Amino acid sequence: MWSHGRFHWNELMARDVERAKRFYAETIGWSFTSMPMDGGRLYWCAMLDDMPVAGLFPLDALEFEGVPEGWMPYLAVDDVDRRAALAVKAGAKLMRPIFDVPGVGRIAILTEPGGAGIGWMTPAAAACGAQDQGVRG
Repeated sequence: MWSHGRFHWNELMARDVERAKRFYAETIGWSFTSMPMDGGRLYWCAMLDDMPVAGLFPLDALEFEGVPEGWMPYLAVDDVDRRAALAVKAGAKLMRPIFDVPGVGRIAILTEPGGAGIGWMTPAAAACGAQDQGVRG
């Protein structure tokens, strides 16, 4: 189950997904399962001990030209549309219109006032089975 305001998912946006998969498989021990995306592309779920731990998003479409590789964290929020409107009033910028991913949730990609990128989502169901990714120990 997800909780409002907690980190819910982390996703590596990568230009060379195969290289990223090899790196994390060899160094961390992740395995990967694929999920189809629009346009025939694949989204990759990183798995450890049969549990989803992160995602790999391919930056190979023209719309992502100029977007740097990097990790994108996602916070779970109770109402992404309302929260995004509050964020914009507080100085954030929407990087693209809020969108839905069937079976995953409704997502806003923002830059907060300091310029850092962050995803906010109201989960429909756990992406790749993701759960809140707080510190465990």
